[in-house]
Amino acid sequence: MAGMKGKQTVRDMVLSLGLIGIVAGFVYIFIPNDDSEPPLKRVDYRVELLTARRAAAYPVAAPEGLPTEWKATSVRFRGDDFDAWHLGYHDPDGEYVAVEQSTQRPVTFIEDVSQGAEDAGTTQRIEGRTWQRYEGGRYDALVLREKGTTTVVTGTASFAQLARMAGALETE
Repeated sequence: MAGMKGKQTVRDMVLSLGLIGIVAGFVYIFIPNDDSEPPLKRVDYRVELLTARRAAAYPVAAPEGLPTEWKATSVRFRGDDFDAWHLGYHDPDGEYVAVEQSTQRPVTFIEDVSQGAEDAGTTQRIEGRTWQRYEGGRYDALVLREKGTTTVVTGTASFAQLARMAGALETE
C-alpha cells in the first residue's frame, strides 16, 4: 500500500507539470508580446528657446520649417555652463540629430558634443555659411565657428540630414 501512494504522488506531479507547461505555452503563443521600443515623445521647446535667447551671450539657433516627421525629443539650456544650448531631434529615418551651441572653448566643446569626431578636412557650404565636417565612430558633425560661439549639428544621421538641419537653423 505504501509503494502505491508514492507512485501516485510522482504521477500527479508529472501531470501537474505537464498542465503548467501547456498553460505557459498557450500564454506565450496567444498573448501578444511587443518587444519594440516605446515611441519617443515629442517635446515643445518654445519656452526654453525664448529663455535661452534672452539669457545667452550669442544668437541661439533653432530650426524653422522642418517637416513634421522631424521630432524634437530633448531640450536644455544651461547658462551656468558656458551658455550651453542643446536641442535633440529624431529625423524621419529614426536617426538622432542634435543642435549644440556654446561659448566654451571650441576644441573642448566640439570633442564633447560630437563624442570624439575629428575634423575631416573638408567644408560644406550651407545657406551661405561654411561648415566644417567632422567624422567619428559614433557621431558625425557639422561645425560652424563664429565670433564668441560654436554651433555643432551632430548625431547618427547622414551628412545630408545634418546639412538639412543646419540649413533650417534660424537665430530669431
